Amino acid sequence: MGAADVVPGVSGGTIAFISGIYEELLDSIRSINIHSLKVLKNEGFGAFWRAINGNFLIVLFSGILLSIVSLARVVSYSLAHYPILVWSFFFGLIVASIIYVFRQLPHLRWQEWLGLWIGTVIALGISFAPRMQGSDDLVAIFFAGAVAICAMILPGVSGSFILLLLGMYPVMISAISEFQWQILLVFILGCSCGLMAFSRVLFWLLHHYYSVTMAVLTGFLLGSLLIVWPWKESLEVMVDHKGREIVLSHHLLMPATYGEVTGIDPNTIVALGCMLFGLILVLALEYLGGQRKTL
Repeated sequence: MGAADVVPGVSGGTIAFISGIYEELLDSIRSINIHSLKVLKNEGFGAFWRAINGNFLIVLFSGILLSIVSLARVVSYSLAHYPILVWSFFFGLIVASIIYVFRQLPHLRWQEWLGLWIGTVIALGISFAPRMQGSDDLVAIFFAGAVAICAMILPGVSGSFILLLLGMYPVMISAISEFQWQILLVFILGCSCGLMAFSRVLFWLLHHYYSVTMAVLTGFLLGSLLIVWPWKESLEVMVDHKGREIVLSHHLLMPATYGEVTGIDPNTIVALGCMLFGLILVLALEYLGGQRKTL
């Protein structure tokens, strides 16, 4: 999830979704509430830790932080020098997860097909939505954090991409580089509130409308395929404080056309190999997830 979060356009929630920990993640985040705080007060830290599934959360978030620290440079370097191969790998991951989840849907009624269509349209709408002008107003920053953090638990939607749409990406990059603690604190508060609220909404939906909700989430993944399509021509680019290029808009191309338009080798064979590797990796994760559930 940490490695995915450093790639613009890829959601850590997608990785949680395809690795079989999605519902446990939502349940664990939802368990941090007033009741668990009462458990802490009345029964002690041990009971509180068990109530919030602390072992799961600490291992997961430690892995995310470790990945961001250790793999962010590797992923960023690979994305800068081998973008087609990186996008191909994520494309294969998402395609395999779509196939797997779609086959696991308990029902395939008109409601599920409608949910799949709605999820796909929303993801596509986010992908091609016009960018807004950012603001350093603290209220706007709070709500930007609350919305962007939802991408952590929402497959197919990237938090950094949401910040780009809201025009807040440059504001937050500047706040991090210059350590503007007021902006960072408000953003973190917004993230915390958004995460707690949205995890409860998703948990309720999964427990009351499981099949339709899973269809909508699958639609999000389906729509995100255009975001991670490997062969695309950049139309609008922003340069961040470290000189890295952030693509704001692009034009999708076929491999042969990509080579003609950009003059860059499309690496079609190797890219297809990366897609296949992504497919196999998802199958391996699903197998391990199934083994874990039987223990």
